[in-house]
Amino acid sequence: MRKPQANGALITPPNTLRKKVGGKLGPVNMAAIAKAEAALSSLSENFDEWISDEVGKLEETRKAVLAEGLAGNAGQKLFNAAHDLKGLGTTYGYPLVSGMADSLCNITLEDDVRAKASIDLVSAHVDSIRAVVRGKIKTANNPVGQTLLKELSDRAAEFLAKV
Repeated sequence: MRKPQANGALITPPNTLRKKVGGKLGPVNMAAIAKAEAALSSLSENFDEWISDEVGKLEETRKAVLAEGLAGNAGQKLFNAAHDLKGLGTTYGYPLVSGMADSLCNITLEDDVRAKASIDLVSAHVDSIRAVVRGKIKTANNPVGQTLLKELSDRAAEFLAKV
């Protein structure tokens, strides 16, 4: 395993990844994929209700932020709610929500940055997410939604560049 070098020895560790992964993958089970897609499709009638619930949680965390500020526990909860929406938006058929929530996450991820964020910028994100869900804007190509997302992302980038 050791190869002599002029100024030391090169140690090559054994590659144990294959043992941990289990070797080569077998053929794709198309029946299992079809079954999973059917299960997801049967749940999709609940997506609008579920995303509305998530937006409600985000709005509740904003109320707490308005009372307590972004620096504390309320700010962390706001980030958590935005992070949930970032992942769920596209899954539930609202890709613009994922983009807007991602922008909100960018300005609320780190404690010290979040403490300096403008509550107006945070509220603009929350209000935009709520508007997309209430308007049932389920396409990323919606011109108003795209404009909102671009504006939010630009403002977040400007803020982050200053911090």
